[in-house]
Amino acid sequence: MTASDQERWTAASPLLADLYQFTMLQAYFDRRMFTPAVFELFVRKLPAVRNFLLVAGLEQAIEYLRTLRFEAHEIAALRATGLFHDAFLGWLAELRFTGDVDALPEGTVAFPHEPLLRVTAPLPEAQLVESRLVNLVHFATTIASKAARCVLAAPGKQLVDFGMRRAHGSEAGLLAARASFLAGFSGTATTLAHPAFGIPVFGTMAHSFVQAHDCEIDAFEHFVDSHRGAIVLLIDTYDTVAGAHRVVELARRRPDKTIAAVRIDSGDLGLLARQVRYVLDGAGFTNIGIFASGGLDEHLVQSLVAGGAPIDGYGIGTSLDVAADHPALDCAYKLQEYAGRPRRKRSPGKATWPGAKQVFRLRASSGELEHDVLALADEAHRGEPLLVPVLRRGELVAELPSLEASRERAASELRALPPQLRSLRAAEPYRVEIASSLAALAARLDAEPH
Repeated sequence: MTASDQERWTAASPLLADLYQFTMLQAYFDRRMFTPAVFELFVRKLPAVRNFLLVAGLEQAIEYLRTLRFEAHEIAALRATGLFHDAFLGWLAELRFTGDVDALPEGTVAFPHEPLLRVTAPLPEAQLVESRLVNLVHFATTIASKAARCVLAAPGKQLVDFGMRRAHGSEAGLLAARASFLAGFSGTATTLAHPAFGIPVFGTMAHSFVQAHDCEIDAFEHFVDSHRGAIVLLIDTYDTVAGAHRVVELARRRPDKTIAAVRIDSGDLGLLARQVRYVLDGAGFTNIGIFASGGLDEHLVQSLVAGGAPIDGYGIGTSLDVAADHPALDCAYKLQEYAGRPRRKRSPGKATWPGAKQVFRLRASSGELEHDVLALADEAHRGEPLLVPVLRRGELVAELPSLEASRERAASELRALPPQLRSLRAAEPYRVEIASSLAALAARLDAEPH
């Protein structure tokens, strides 16, 4: 495959889907099964140490739906498999998404069985988009939920995404930067995230930069002379405390330059931070901050914060961008209604609640979350209905919230969590009440022959 061939196959291609989407679509086409269907994307259960989810990825999902179309080379690729006939491929070449989408706004806290997104569209359209919708919403929600735990572990601290190089692919690295910023991170080290999403970017230096110089102080001075942003000097290449003393020496000699912080990337971060703080404060440089990185996750950060380590910010990498402790959610996209009739999957351990549904959220007078009600979408219940219209007939109902607005929503949602759900430890599950009408509908469907 040549480089030009590779450029034709991108994440935007509708062929980024499971093959069975196309084999089912051809069967739907042959039987003219074009009646509207309702599919819902939800998470069946939380990982053992997750108390909530923070929803993300809607903007990318909607962009995918609005731009869905097959180019000639994609139709040719399907034809080359020998699996599809010309009439079907001709229809597919004209396909566009014409359905409706209702969804939880990005930055909303969610719980098991609650639809994160609902698609109502002609059956083939709703079926085709399954793989990519799950791919986008699942990944972003996984990372945003992990990032939210880091935010809760270090209130008021600067948090920076350092994980792009360990992410599972370029798109994952970029979308992890977005999801973590939405969840409350200060920014990312991934440069592309700034032009792509307007996310603040942060950078310091590598150990190789220091090693490329004959002495550490020269490396610091050369960086100070060249760098135009906030100056952060990496001081643990050789001896961390000695590096702190060299920073003091440089700061005294170069009062024309402001050193914002030093970075420690290895060792006992709590102990070293105290020793470095002592050196800096003793020399009168109380304004120079301390930034820590190196194998951190929310548990280590929480331990450092609880121990009073004088660390102002943290770079969190691998554990964030691959959600190392729980890299996947039990996420599903299931048919809930077709041809005006509710549908229910009854597989053991994977049964679904039938029909198009809405989530109603009840709060205490303080704004704290009390419990949710999962009910049929056409019912009225107390509480705030969480799923809102996003697309109608394939077109936006209104502009999607900005990333900054979604970030503000996430902060508000995290503040509204009950204290036990804000813990990094597993808590008593949040109550999601199943409306009596929904339970009755499920029982009725279970009693019907199939």
